[in-house]
Amino acid sequence: MKHMKPLSLFQDLLKTNALERGRLLGLDVGDKYVGLALSDPENKIATPLSVLLRKKFNIDMMAADFTSLISEFSLSGFIVGCPYDRLRPSPHAVQVKVFVDDLCKTGKLEGVKYTYWNECFTSKNVELLLKPLTLHPVELKTMLDKFAAVGILQGYLDYVNRNGMKSES
Repeated sequence: MKHMKPLSLFQDLLKTNALERGRLLGLDVGDKYVGLALSDPENKIATPLSVLLRKKFNIDMMAADFTSLISEFSLSGFIVGCPYDRLRPSPHAVQVKVFVDDLCKTGKLEGVKYTYWNECFTSKNVELLLKPLTLHPVELKTMLDKFAAVGILQGYLDYVNRNGMKSES
């Protein structure tokens, strides 16, 4: 996997032929689950996709799942939600980066581009939207994770579509 700056990833995507241009996958990495969201073929709109179970012993299986998703949806890159706190290091940010490092170490995702995107308050915003619904706790959790991934990916897409032609330092 290859880490890139947010605008650089999108600018590389824009350099490819429109017919060959891939989609982006948003990831909301949690303790137990990874929520997934998928962009449309034009990389303008994010939609919920699914949730993967996250355990230390199944990282190879998760890498295989990501490989299948890359093939199935012609993915060009991952947008990984990561909380940024300028005042102090975030334990959750460390957990997200360890997850990405573990995926890299599998060797199954060579050449996949990824970037981190600020996920602050995405889960809280989704929680507030889902609160009035009477959902089973498991269903609520999976909806929360998928739609948090949508928030991460949509925030990224909105930003890069507004600023995609600017250079990033």
